[in-house]
Amino acid sequence: MHQQYLSIEQFNKLLYKWNGKTVKIAKQELDDYDEVMMRLDRISYETDTRRLDDYEPMHSLHLNGIGEIENASNHFEPLPSPLYEIPLEDTSLYQFDGERFSIVTDRAIYTIEVAGE
Repeated sequence: MHQQYLSIEQFNKLLYKWNGKTVKIAKQELDDYDEVMMRLDRISYETDTRRLDDYEPMHSLHLNGIGEIENASNHFEPLPSPLYEIPLEDTSLYQFDGERFSIVTDRAIYTIEVAGE
């Protein structure tokens, strides 16, 4: 499918349509791959202007809801909190191919899609 680049506003407007749905969030960072299944209850953003260093993100996307993360033995266990945080940068790219979102940051690639229903 064709990848469409989005502004953060377009991304936000489309993602809000998935409130109440179960989504799969995957993160690929170097050799690390994580997968989370979550019932998306709320979407919010946070801005931290009092960062201690550049490793802490200035902006974050918060996906709120009850979920599970896949562990090393391919079993799911509850998330430690009802929040999945994605650090955002000024250089982050937002894409949507009609079925899944991709957020590309300097450190990782995140994909968000509606879980098989």
